Amino acid sequence: MAWINVDSLCKENIYKGIELTKNFLLIILFSNITFAQTSLEHKISQMIMVGFPGTELTDTMIVNDIQQRKVGGVILMGYNITSPSQVQQLTNGLQSISQTPLFISVDQEGGRVARLRESNGFENTKTAFEIGTLINKEDTTRDWAGLMAGWLLQSGFNVNLAPVADVNVNPVSPAIGLKDRSFSEIPDSVFHHCNWFIDEFNKENIFTTLKHFPGHGSAADDSHDGFTDITNTWADSELIPYQKLIENGFDDFIMSGHLYNANLDSIYPASLSQRVLKGLLRDTLTFDGLIITDGMFMGAITDNYTFDEAVTLAINAGNDILLYTSNKLDGKSLVDSIVNIVVDKIDQGIITLERIDESYNRIIMKKQLLTNVKYFANEIIPDAYSIINYPNPFNSSTQISVKIAQSGILSIKVYNIIGELVSEIANSFCEAGTHKLYFNANGLSSGVYLLRMNIGEHYSSHKIILMK
Repeated sequence: MAWINVDSLCKENIYKGIELTKNFLLIILFSNITFAQTSLEHKISQMIMVGFPGTELTDTMIVNDIQQRKVGGVILMGYNITSPSQVQQLTNGLQSISQTPLFISVDQEGGRVARLRESNGFENTKTAFEIGTLINKEDTTRDWAGLMAGWLLQSGFNVNLAPVADVNVNPVSPAIGLKDRSFSEIPDSVFHHCNWFIDEFNKENIFTTLKHFPGHGSAADDSHDGFTDITNTWADSELIPYQKLIENGFDDFIMSGHLYNANLDSIYPASLSQRVLKGLLRDTLTFDGLIITDGMFMGAITDNYTFDEAVTLAINAGNDILLYTSNKLDGKSLVDSIVNIVVDKIDQGIITLERIDESYNRIIMKKQLLTNVKYFANEIIPDAYSIINYPNPFNSSTQISVKIAQSGILSIKVYNIIGELVSEIANSFCEAGTHKLYFNANGLSSGVYLLRMNIGEHYSSHKIILMK
């Protein structure tokens, strides 16, 4: 072992305002310290997005799903929303009880598929067909998207399950054409309108979701109702919107459709197909964002696969998030059921730990972008200062919770054990309160590091341990 000069370490300028002693440093360097790490069960739970009944946090199961089971996201439906103030209170409540920031999603395409509408205190909106085909002007698309993005921001959503990237191949397709959900029959036009739509939401730090990959626009059936075969109707041109958006830098969410195409996979629908999701979407189209399934309780899945089979296939296909509009299965926690299934499949060697870590890391990296204080600031101003992280030790990413009793420029830096600055996590104005941020340590080696927080005249430090 190379000896470290503890005296020189204590003299480094970076420790100004931090009380470090030789004994403390020796404990850091040589103690056999153990801390709780992110459990496998919690990693799996981060891969689940669920709905729940009601307009308030009165459902104890969803509270337990968030607090105890660490579910990664929730989806709100029309029946969860009664007014702008009510939905804002609901989403704030959901985030406040979650240790890790939640993905809170909603379907807000515009037109028929819009959960925020006149009946619950917002406005009715134009359909994608009206905007993309009948009007077909960038300003109009941006105006409507910007209006809806403002609603979602105000309401506390951070994921919009829109826009529809399906090409309007079949105008009487029951799920798409008949409901005017596609921007156009021209793939390039779909690309442009989706791009403008996405841009307006991204301006408000809201993720968007392209759907339904590899394209639902030609289908003669609706995957909500049962098996949907697009083998003889689908064309490669339906990939153009996805391809161009990905080339343009899109890396939010893409929804995998429950769509069977024997030319792409002769056995499984796209949402359960490694060939489609890994081979086509990841490898060929080079998509680096999150893949989320369409609703897993749709007829195309439940009519043809057991719950156990669907979960296993969806994860092995490469989906990062499994979407369910309910959080109950036979009256019990759906999240628990999924976690138990996946743990069992891992024990049997059917699902690998690497597959789980791949999605978990991708999810946490995306959640690092949700550090705006409007999501995670606690309205109760603390009377003290603190900085902690969880989990600790951690293997790639960790959540940092900071309490500050005054507003000002908050600086959070990371130093290695010899006093070298290795990362700057924050250096911007923050209101007094509690804030949550994420630190990605992918570029660092295993070891002990120090977080150093500074705001005004106050300094605090905290030891973190990276174990890869």
